[in-house]
Amino acid sequence: MLKFLPFLLMIGYGLLMWRLSAMRLRHELDAKSVRLADPALEPVLERLAEAAGVERIPVRIYEVDVVNGLAAPDGRIFLTRGFYRRFRAGEVTDTELASVIAHEMGHVALGHARRRMIDFAGQNAVRMLLMTVLGRLIPGLGIWLADLVTGLVAARLSRGDEYEADRWASALLVKAGIGTAPQKALFRKLDRLTGARGAPPAWLMSHPKTAERIAAIEANEARWGLPQP
Repeated sequence: MLKFLPFLLMIGYGLLMWRLSAMRLRHELDAKSVRLADPALEPVLERLAEAAGVERIPVRIYEVDVVNGLAAPDGRIFLTRGFYRRFRAGEVTDTELASVIAHEMGHVALGHARRRMIDFAGQNAVRMLLMTVLGRLIPGLGIWLADLVTGLVAARLSRGDEYEADRWASALLVKAGIGTAPQKALFRKLDRLTGARGAPPAWLMSHPKTAERIAAIEANEARWGLPQP
């Protein structure tokens, strides 16, 4: 048992770091967010809530300028002020914004935050182990290689979560009578909305490529027997 103690300590350290990170994020979100209250969005949010079998979907606006959505570890859903401004400016439709909210709901429903906590702890332990072993075998490069390997694993797991949340959102949007067209339309706008210029290799990205996400949605539509455009 004693020989496993360092490994167990690494896992414990990873869990502690995750908890501290989640606490800092919660305090940040509490301090810099307000409740979303927009009559123009109420009808589409009501449709999502009815399809999900809940009374209402509380969404908050996170006061940052980037274009993004967020499912917090405590299950709350946030849209950034930057995203909301794009909606008010007419660059994003109500149903496209609903597809973002549905995606974040998917992260919550599928327990991705808790899964990432466990994964983070394991990855931290593996990283520390690799740093120790590779640091001895390849001095100077061991730490870099350990970071690279764990980064690749984390990115792959994150991409898997994104595909799962996309699929969950598609099913909810179809059930709500909204369909997947707004979801795919938003993905086609995403690079322009976020100002993305170029991207790292797909295997280093925490999110799948836009074209691959759209293709996955259409594959789900075919699997579910939905009419294709």
